[in-house]
Amino acid sequence: MKPASYEIVHPPRGERAVLVGHAVRDGVRGRSLDELALLADTAGARVVERVVQRRGPIHPATFIGKGKLAELKASVERSDADMVIFDDDLSPAQVRNLEKAVGRKVVDRSELILDIFARRARTRESRLQVELAQLEYTFPRLTGMWRHLERQEGGIGTRGPGETQLETDRRLVRERIAILKRDLKGVEREREIQRRRRRGEFRVALVGYTNAGKSTLFNALTRSHVLVENRLFATLDATTRKMVSPERTVVLLTDTVGFIRKLPHHLVASFHSTLVEAIEADLLLHVVDAADPGFRRQIVAVEQVLEEILETPRPTTLAFNKADLVDEEMTAGLRAEFSDSFVVSARSGEGLDGLRTSLWHQAAEARHARRAS
Repeated sequence: MKPASYEIVHPPRGERAVLVGHAVRDGVRGRSLDELALLADTAGARVVERVVQRRGPIHPATFIGKGKLAELKASVERSDADMVIFDDDLSPAQVRNLEKAVGRKVVDRSELILDIFARRARTRESRLQVELAQLEYTFPRLTGMWRHLERQEGGIGTRGPGETQLETDRRLVRERIAILKRDLKGVEREREIQRRRRRGEFRVALVGYTNAGKSTLFNALTRSHVLVENRLFATLDATTRKMVSPERTVVLLTDTVGFIRKLPHHLVASFHSTLVEAIEADLLLHVVDAADPGFRRQIVAVEQVLEEILETPRPTTLAFNKADLVDEEMTAGLRAEFSDSFVVSARSGEGLDGLRTSLWHQAAEARHARRAS
């Protein structure tokens, strides 16, 4: 009997990426690209090399200077990279010039984040929001995408296929954007009905930098089982659960999408119906990764996004998470520097009882104040 033969199928190789940053622009040399590497990993790419422009202005044609561009090309060829990812937003012309120079696909930070959101969108609402953000990001770049079909001469005869196709694409994108905005308004009306039913309850929204452990803390406080993953942007949809005290005081806790440095403006605008949970909350519970050396920069980044979406500031409580990963000296320092904050561990349970009690106490005070008025 002839022995059975089996075909060996190798899994597809993830895209290999070279990261490019501008230290002068960001003011931080290593951490910025560390975060970009995490974003690339979340998107399914494998970082093989890094290139950093340490001095000089932004080059209008290629973002980086001629010498650094030659270094990037050599890095791409040496590492057999499939793509180049920049830690800043690029113009269509810069993308086109860079792709021509290095012979590889070039992606900027906003495009990478939008791709991650597209991969992780699960519900109809988040898919609508991501598609809208992608189209609004793409729309002003359509001219650059069709530049290869334009005529060089001016005047009569310049209305070639490039301009015709560009106009067609612009019209289609505008129509799709209008449809998405209309559909999202319908979703917002549904959410508004749900929020109206909850107006009498004390509402707390978890906000914070992506991967700070918000969903883990949410599960620990509410004994729920929402998705927890050690990846950036694991949560895109707002989830609300009750916290009920022994005295029957109710707190409605909502888990929201994480923020990040240089979060694309189109994404913030598109996720308005999700972020409105934070906008209308009675209290913001700002979750911070205490184990991250750059947690202060992350606090600032979150506060900047909140300033963008909030018409008026909301009462905010800081909760430093992952206390199980820091030493006692660090814990004491946090308590001394941020006296009104809580240092907790969603995994070990440290400090959670005190945080719950505080939230219930604030809810009870708010209820008494409403009754008095």
